[in-house]
Amino acid sequence: MTTHTTSAPVHGYDDLGRLMSLMTGDEKHGPAATSTLDALWVLYDRVLRVSPGTVDAPGRDRFLLSKGHGPMAYYAVLAARGFFAEELLPGFGAYDSPLGHHPDRLLVPGAEIGSGSLGHGLPLAVGSALGLRAQGLTGPRVWVLTGDAELDEGSNHEAIAFAGPAGLEQLHTVVIDNASATHARPGGIAARFEVAGWSVRTVDGRDHEALYAAFTAPHPGRPHAVIARVTPKR
Repeated sequence: MTTHTTSAPVHGYDDLGRLMSLMTGDEKHGPAATSTLDALWVLYDRVLRVSPGTVDAPGRDRFLLSKGHGPMAYYAVLAARGFFAEELLPGFGAYDSPLGHHPDRLLVPGAEIGSGSLGHGLPLAVGSALGLRAQGLTGPRVWVLTGDAELDEGSNHEAIAFAGPAGLEQLHTVVIDNASATHARPGGIAARFEVAGWSVRTVDGRDHEALYAAFTAPHPGRPHAVIARVTPKR
């Protein structure tokens, strides 16, 4: 398989705050977006094998933003990585802008799914991993980013319960734990994945080196979950 590495960034991490500030509006879900910023940057800067030139390549890694109701950080990172021009960012949420309050895969370059309705991303990621397996494509990895409260959705429980016994090694889940879930889980979020046979790491969601180490930890024969604990930036 050809490895499709990330391209050189148009902007760096220090530019992300400025890029996010270009997006305004009452429905921007600022804390939900900023809680994902560091995990998204590390993924796109150092982990994901996808670039603006390989968004349709069969051998690319797939990234699915399940936490789609707060896409500002996602859009800022995609712009920083050159998937689209930063000039699109000020139009965020406008009628004629491709950058909606929820990402649309048909409009946003690099977006794999349309998201925003909670609970869909992880099941879709399971299906993507199964589809790659069925095609004999063992190299591409599937990544999905979810929120902690989103895991209350039953569709996510079913996806977690299935993926472990199915041995979906290509599947990776990043859970942004910003303590927004109403009902705590016995043993914490990590325990839910562990009991289903997943490999699990829990890290500081602002620590780039810790995130990178967790993202790249080996997990032969098992899907992998990274629980990224963060205090949202306001």
